[in-house]
Amino acid sequence: MQTVGLAQQIIEERSIPTVSITLLEGITRKIRPPRALAVPYPLGFPFGEPGNVGLQTAILRALLALVSRNDIPVLESLELSNV
Repeated sequence: MQTVGLAQQIIEERSIPTVSITLLEGITRKIRPPRALAVPYPLGFPFGEPGNVGLQTAILRALLALVSRNDIPVLESLELSNV
């Protein structure tokens, strides 16, 4: 996650917005990437269970919604009630 956060910062300096997905919210809070979405799934499954298209689409939409945020750094948690 640290490498991704550093890469995001470099890309953002070139006026290109970035967003990442994290499974380790505590570490992400320390790294403070510009935009990140925390999901409650085990390592290796950032988009949840395989074959759950509705869930995966909801996660992707939540990620894309963060792209337009300018109040960075921002770390949001996936709201399971909306999925």
